Amino acid sequence: MAEIALGESLEQARSRLARALDAAGRPASGARLLAVSKTKPAAMVRDAWHHGQRAFGENYLQEALDKQHALSDLDDIEWHFIGPLQSNKTRAVAEHFAWMHSVEREKIARRLSEQRPAHLPPLNVCLQVNISREPSKSGVAPEQTLALAREVATLPGLALRGLMAIPAPATNATDQRAPFAALQALLRELQAALPEAPLDTLSMGMSDDLEAAVMEGATLVRLGSAIFGARPAKPEGTA
Repeated sequence: MAEIALGESLEQARSRLARALDAAGRPASGARLLAVSKTKPAAMVRDAWHHGQRAFGENYLQEALDKQHALSDLDDIEWHFIGPLQSNKTRAVAEHFAWMHSVEREKIARRLSEQRPAHLPPLNVCLQVNISREPSKSGVAPEQTLALAREVATLPGLALRGLMAIPAPATNATDQRAPFAALQALLRELQAALPEAPLDTLSMGMSDDLEAAVMEGATLVRLGSAIFGARPAKPEGTA
């Protein structure tokens, strides 16, 4: 995607988000765009940064670390890790990311807490919820989310910000909204139970269901191909 096209696609994504917020009766500042840059080269991320984008989501750790090194001169870039994470790779996330969206186990949260450098602000974390209860997807079960949240909220070096989910695909707005509404209700339950935690984030909504997610309170929407273009297939064995 050429630089001019990338600028246009970013503007289209921002306009789409703005329209969705307006249709939901929410303020323009109610949600922000997370540009999912996995499998895209550092040069493309730099172009997006020059067009005003600051928050970028990555799924593959080594690829993300390579991009961070290549873009180390961009000191206000905000890196979000949004993919599954093995416990032996938590240190790199703790040391190099501002956000972690996919915490689903207490062990992962505890390692992130222990490995977060003291000179950095707390690592913002979201709990990934398997809101559609799909066997093939990661995430804590909805009924187990509060118990995990109570554990994570006590850990130093972490800021429990909210919930993330990737619902099962749906073909109409009503079916799309249902799991997002359930996630929003779950966040409200956590807010009531943990009033001291900074629970203000719903990381939900992608290219196919952004409008439904925003209608149900999304605060971070994750757009990848809509901004950067289609992705190549990820080689097998790549993490």
